[in-house]
Amino acid sequence: MNVNRLTQKLDFHAQALTLRAERQRVIASNIANADTPGYQAREMDFTTALQAATGRLPAASQMATTERGHMALPGGATIEQATLRYATPSQTNLDSNSVDMDRERASFAENSVKYEATLRFINGHVREMLDAMKSPSQG
Repeated sequence: MNVNRLTQKLDFHAQALTLRAERQRVIASNIANADTPGYQAREMDFTTALQAATGRLPAASQMATTERGHMALPGGATIEQATLRYATPSQTNLDSNSVDMDRERASFAENSVKYEATLRFINGHVREMLDAMKSPSQG
């Protein structure tokens, strides 16, 4: 089996895990600023960010990697910056704060579950690779 094929699945999940952590940071920032007048809640377009990180975007929007470990989009924007957008407020507030705590709590819980699932996928893949490397006598 090709080494690239062995690591390709692991790389995908590692990128997803990194993006899930970034999304959790964005959600936590929204929650922390729930009482800040004028604060505009942010959302991460996870699907687009993952497509950009894995190089699955259409050719016109492909990433330009300037150095190892640095993911950037054309124009110098990072994936996180390009996929962050302002959340649409569900109701107006007198202080112009657009954080909806119910939505943020739900997003935080959902993202936490998906983060844990990604960790389980990574652990399972590593376990499979370790089992494949065992000799028949190790059973």
